[in-house]
Amino acid sequence: MSAQQRALGPPAPSHPIVRWRRGRLLEAGFAPELAAELAEDSRVDLHAVLDLIDRACRPDLAARILAPLDSESGAF
Repeated sequence: MSAQQRALGPPAPSHPIVRWRRGRLLEAGFAPELAAELAEDSRVDLHAVLDLIDRACRPDLAARILAPLDSESGAF
């Protein structure tokens, strides 16, 4: 992967819901990599994450607070 590709973040996901979730997270100020990771995990409650952001929580902390407890993948 080139430096330019890394700067742009991961490639856009193909599933429409994942693309929408990623877009919302990017708009809320999430780094591209974290936005992609959260968008693909259906166990992450997007509305709860965005609510924390609205309450002035940092994106990385909001993701950590609402991270699923188990390690099983919840990808769409």
